[in-house]
Amino acid sequence: MTDTAALDAVTAPAKPLTKPARPFFSSGPCAKPPGWNAAKLATGSLGRSHRSKIGKARLQHAIDLIRQILRVPDTHRIGIVPASDTGAYEMAMWTMLGARPVTTLAWESFGEGWVTDAVKQLKLDPTVIRADYGQLPDLGAVDWSNDVLFTWNGTTSGVRVPNGDWISESREGLSFNDATSAVFAYDMPWDKLDVTTFSWQKVLGGEGAHGVIILGPRAVDRLTSYTPAWPLPKIFRLVSKGALAEGVFKGETINTPSMLAVEDVIFALEWALGLGGLDGLIARSDANAAALDRIVAERDWLGHLAVDPASRSKTSVCLTVEGADEALIKAMAGSLEKEGAAFDVAGYRDAPPGLRIWCGATVDTADIEALGPWLDWAYASARAQA
Repeated sequence: MTDTAALDAVTAPAKPLTKPARPFFSSGPCAKPPGWNAAKLATGSLGRSHRSKIGKARLQHAIDLIRQILRVPDTHRIGIVPASDTGAYEMAMWTMLGARPVTTLAWESFGEGWVTDAVKQLKLDPTVIRADYGQLPDLGAVDWSNDVLFTWNGTTSGVRVPNGDWISESREGLSFNDATSAVFAYDMPWDKLDVTTFSWQKVLGGEGAHGVIILGPRAVDRLTSYTPAWPLPKIFRLVSKGALAEGVFKGETINTPSMLAVEDVIFALEWALGLGGLDGLIARSDANAAALDRIVAERDWLGHLAVDPASRSKTSVCLTVEGADEALIKAMAGSLEKEGAAFDVAGYRDAPPGLRIWCGATVDTADIEALGPWLDWAYASARAQA
């Protein structure tokens, strides 16, 4: 054992006495809403066809709740689609891109995934504007005569766009907003967003495999006036005989959804309504992020990967750890999980070694506050074992 490790072993704090009551800090699927219990879910649609009267009604109810809570205007259509946010975003790319030049923004792994799709799969030769993990690219460099692809909140880097001011009101191209870690935590400027996608497994703590796509009028115009050069799989088809498949936006899904997952997200959406809707969700997320900020400020070995607070995520908060490598982070996350103090807090595999703490609305602030001493213990313990 090295002298430093020996010192750490001697001075390592005792295990804290209090654990987070709900130690669920995963960035997806995220924590269930407080009070969630499977026995509380409505069951009338279970075992029924999703095309039955009750099946379509419950799907439509989920869409209506999403519209109400996110304050989506009537000008925009909302549909439940297959394959999580990835399926929703790729559906938008495959059906609408190719009509004009494309710009892609990437400052973390999911944005890079859309670059890969645009370059290698659709072969569009896009303009790519990048930034390193922890940084935001120059948003002023975007040419809005292009279609523009971006992530509102970089789940794996903890960096977000500060607002929608950088999106041109007179844009000729479409804005494609991957908002999967952003909706229900920020107020979206719907007049600036032509395509928005997300999965409810993030901020709502829903189950995986279902995506949501929100289309503004300009996106609908593109769909009905442009035919891409490549073939479209069935699960991507939003147009039939030159007209928008309106049923998709009325609870008639393209393929079979899990009605259990639908009932689960309805529970979360109704919980959100009980908080006061979007304002209540934002307040909870803000309080959680502020509590984690205090933990970071009190420790010289912790820092934010996103240095600029204006572009720092309030949901998927990514932290730097002094002297960390992959092994140390693995040891910290493993010991926290073993103690039942925090689950799934290691940073994303492609990100710099560090921690990632979900601070979305379904997490309780008291649990964030209880996490601080456990991070101290895990850090000291991991260093002692190095």
